[in-house]
Amino acid sequence: MSVAQRNARIDVLRGVSILLVLFHHFNIAYPLKDTVPATIFATPVVQAIARNGNYGVTIFFVISGYLMTANTLRRWGRLDAIDARRFYALRAWRILPCMFLLLAMVSLLAALGGTLFQNRGFGEPPLPMWMTALASLTFWMNVLIAQHGWVNYPLGVLWSLSVEGVFYLAFPVVCLTLRRPRFIGAFCLLFIVAGPLYRLAHQGDEGGLLYAYLACFDGIAIGCCTAILVARGTHPWISTRWLQCMTILAMALLYLCWPISRSNVLGVTAMALGTALLLAGASGKTVAARSAGYSFLAFCGGLSYEIYLFHLIVLGLMRTAIPPITASSEVKLGLLAGYLICSLGVACAVARFFSRPFNRLARE
Repeated sequence: MSVAQRNARIDVLRGVSILLVLFHHFNIAYPLKDTVPATIFATPVVQAIARNGNYGVTIFFVISGYLMTANTLRRWGRLDAIDARRFYALRAWRILPCMFLLLAMVSLLAALGGTLFQNRGFGEPPLPMWMTALASLTFWMNVLIAQHGWVNYPLGVLWSLSVEGVFYLAFPVVCLTLRRPRFIGAFCLLFIVAGPLYRLAHQGDEGGLLYAYLACFDGIAIGCCTAILVARGTHPWISTRWLQCMTILAMALLYLCWPISRSNVLGVTAMALGTALLLAGASGKTVAARSAGYSFLAFCGGLSYEIYLFHLIVLGLMRTAIPPITASSEVKLGLLAGYLICSLGVACAVARFFSRPFNRLARE
């Protein structure tokens, strides 16, 4: 979206989500609970924030479904008037250039001997690099992870792009086939119902309950339904401050009180519905940033795709230079600050010199 079309509140929501994901991945690499002497990062609240980063991806899924549907309505007026060819072209120009760049960087670092950038086997022969690259580009990296584990450290994040990619491929077909919004909404409702049932059936199977298509499609489908309902008109009470604050409080309590390994069956659906309420309340709101913190979160949200794709390269290089087992408490805290700064710096560079030029070219 152009700067004029961006919604600051949605960018803030994306900014919160990407920072949760970054903190979660850092805590996996350099466990902060082991800091001695104990710091604020070893407190139960901070540990609860760190453990549930996958909920950040759930929020991203809802936003993706919402924007995909809302932008379709904005461009073509009706869902059944969608230009499938242009839709796929716009998605490809936004997603694929950065993905090709990521694959090139990982392949180069692997060829230079970076162990963390090479495929891992977990007790079986490692998969060839061409297979992980193919899975990334054809949207089944999540299937590889479910079957073989996190087969490549920095490429593992592409599991969520695989989920979104398959939904993107199906979206124009569904719109052109079902045509009416209520039929499209009913189709999305099937995924909303199937999501928690699928997660319930795969308890104990991390690959199934976190990464499978049906375990994640409900979030995107909730976003689609939200955009359809917003297009028909929202009631004023949805954007009232008290409802938005209560929604944020409920989402925070869900995030902090239960690990996602225990709360995922209905927790993912609840987090997605909370995100949907926030999106409906933010509809049409293009308020300017009101504080430095608000501006920073909106800035991170605007770069969320680039941050998400490239942050594990930064973390992988850090882990190579300073193995977690050798990092003292003070070093971990310094690494956390450096990791966040470097991840934002890399994302800024990629966006300015690579992804945004490609995106402008696609729209021209």
